[in-house]
Amino acid sequence: MQNPITVFIIDDHHMLIDGIKALLLNESEFKIVGEALRSTEAIERVKKMNVDVMITDINMPEMNGIQFANAIRRIKPEQKILALSMFGDKAVITDMIDAGVKGYVLKNTGKQELITALKLIANGGTYFSGDVAKELNRVDDNIDKRYVLTPREREIVRHVAQGLSHTEIGERIHISPRTVDTHRTNIMRKLEVHSIAELIKIALQLKIID
Repeated sequence: MQNPITVFIIDDHHMLIDGIKALLLNESEFKIVGEALRSTEAIERVKKMNVDVMITDINMPEMNGIQFANAIRRIKPEQKILALSMFGDKAVITDMIDAGVKGYVLKNTGKQELITALKLIANGGTYFSGDVAKELNRVDDNIDKRYVLTPREREIVRHVAQGLSHTEIGERIHISPRTVDTHRTNIMRKLEVHSIAELIKIALQLKIID
């Protein structure tokens, strides 16, 4: 039997934490391994444990969700984080992606969407709820329409967004890891981005991924 996906919840409202725990209570695929009302408490606890996915609010005391995600990334660069918020503002979403979150859903999301998001993120993918993706899909004026990727490049972007390595992508599409790396370098040059977070943002805006 596969090990359950471990989840740690951070929110300054106990009712919200209890609500998420209730949603996942009878889902054997998940295990709640911790909760915290304060960001600093969550950081100290997560230093000493392995967690598949952390769920964090954006608007919190001590430090906001953006500061929290950046702090976690400095301690555990590979830690997967799902943002759960009332705010669907594009600037906030973009800042959270820059901070390294792998997904963003609104607090009015349903149980099934939360489960889908947690599963995808735990397995190396990304998840942005419909309203969030729609907000990001409002293409910024500074994204030049001349940025046209080939079908192969778009395919590679989708695999990169899923968190696959060069070797894993190469195995899926039957090319060498070196060729995958060359494609990714060309893609990032075309789109004028310098990180995977920036690549995912523009891929969402250009509807390469959803």
